[in-house]
Amino acid sequence: MFANVLSSWGISVKQTRQLIGWVFSLSLLLGSSWLYAQQSIDKIESTDNYAVAISADVDQLFKDLAAANLREKSNIITSLDQQSGREMLPVYQAMLNGELYYDKESLQLYQVKDNDQGKESVYSVFSGELVEGQTAKGLKKVRVNNKLRKQLRGSIARIQLLFGERAERQAAAQTMLDNISPETLALFQDAAENESDQEIRDLLAVGMAMNTVATASATEERVAAIGVLSTRLETPVRNQLMNLVDKDSSGEFVEQDAAVRAAAESALKEIDGKIRFYGFMEKLFFGLSLGSVFLLAAIGLAITFGVMGVINMAHGEMIMLGAYTTYVVQLLMPNHLEWTILVAIPAAFLVSGSVGVIIERTVIRFLHGRPLETLLATFGISLILQQLVRTIFSPLNRQVSTPDWLSGSIELNPVFSLTYNRLSILIFSLVVFAILMLVMKKTSLGLNVRAVSQNRNMAKAMGIKTERVDSMTFGLGSGIAGVAGVALSQLTNVGPNLGQSYIIDSFMVVVFGGVGNLLGTLVGSFSLGVANKFLEPVTGAVLANIIILVFIILFIQKRPKGLFPQKGRAAE
Repeated sequence: MFANVLSSWGISVKQTRQLIGWVFSLSLLLGSSWLYAQQSIDKIESTDNYAVAISADVDQLFKDLAAANLREKSNIITSLDQQSGREMLPVYQAMLNGELYYDKESLQLYQVKDNDQGKESVYSVFSGELVEGQTAKGLKKVRVNNKLRKQLRGSIARIQLLFGERAERQAAAQTMLDNISPETLALFQDAAENESDQEIRDLLAVGMAMNTVATASATEERVAAIGVLSTRLETPVRNQLMNLVDKDSSGEFVEQDAAVRAAAESALKEIDGKIRFYGFMEKLFFGLSLGSVFLLAAIGLAITFGVMGVINMAHGEMIMLGAYTTYVVQLLMPNHLEWTILVAIPAAFLVSGSVGVIIERTVIRFLHGRPLETLLATFGISLILQQLVRTIFSPLNRQVSTPDWLSGSIELNPVFSLTYNRLSILIFSLVVFAILMLVMKKTSLGLNVRAVSQNRNMAKAMGIKTERVDSMTFGLGSGIAGVAGVALSQLTNVGPNLGQSYIIDSFMVVVFGGVGNLLGTLVGSFSLGVANKFLEPVTGAVLANIIILVFIILFIQKRPKGLFPQKGRAAE
């Protein structure tokens, strides 16, 4: 039909065949060209290191950077700063970390670093993706020296200040306060015009005020700038103000202007007062953090000691078992480390609680009323558990990974920050305490425990199964000790002797607060924790523990029953 139409137009069959052949050939050529181009694009997207759109001039500077000597690299980095923006950040960071390499033939840049298996792999500098088929053997490292590292840090700070996220801009501004220069001042002024975050704007204003103090000639202008600095706690600010009031080798003041010196002295007094206050708050936080560990370690002992009168020397090993449970959970969940802590908390409670029930049913139940034999038996159990752990896990310490959401800290100001892991343990210990108080006040188990602790014989006469209460109480106390092990695994390495470090402190807390009284355990643990952290800087860690121990000995001479003595007819 198509041939008949062409014949009506005066085109022969031969010409028609030739036309169809030409059309087919052209289609085949276009199709092949498109396929080749598409494959080339795919290859570029998958293997080309310069996935980011960059100019030919910057591309040439990259090649020059690869082949240049150390002196030439400084000029090339300066040129790159002038012609590029945020896309240079991964290149500078790789170069600063010693991970920037180049191909000897093409002069193309790559990043070489260890992969998850600890082997060297080649990555794209810009995208960070693995470059398939490329090995580190044919690459050469881009050398840097201390001068270049300093220049790179400045370039990275400049990029982060102008193009970074909020945290990057804030960190860059704080870093650049250490070296205020005319170039830094101009950069701060440019950044302040486009900065929307008030906190970062204040930080930029501090940098400009520091420059005013250092370079301005008018006294009023410098005094006004010092007034701005008097509210800041950054170390570079304090160092600059101290330089204004220092004397040189001849005994003369470095700063000749008396008004400026007076303003600097006043600002330093205000700053030092704030630093002392936040130093006090930091000690208080660390004391409360240590107290929260004491609380978790001692609260289970307070229950078993108060109800059963058992001196459980294996209580520290219940803490150890909880820590090792956390380690095992992380081994079983290597791809879900963020959730292992949440899984480890109930697992550790069950493991340590179950071991506690077994110990109570097989050993302690036969030793009621024989405290010396109970102490010796539980001490022997602690040795058995330690050796069992050494046999299974080896005597070496094991490190438990900290999830990302527990890493880092909340920086309230340059001299005071709260670490997430210690803050979380503090909150967690209070939550555990609140739950235990609810159990003791609102459940039948708690009612029976309180009845047995106050008068065992009367409780037994009223039909309470005291042996079952003893078993459940010992299991509950051991389970809480296991939960304490989960918390401790985030602060220290896990080892067979982990529990021994806290058993003495646990007994001190229980005796100081009042045997069997949970409120006394709460007050005692935080009191001893805070006292310990305030004494350590003055006396040292060992002497601080000795002083606290002597204090408790003297205290129980005056109040043998502790801060909150146990009530009931059998309390004596």
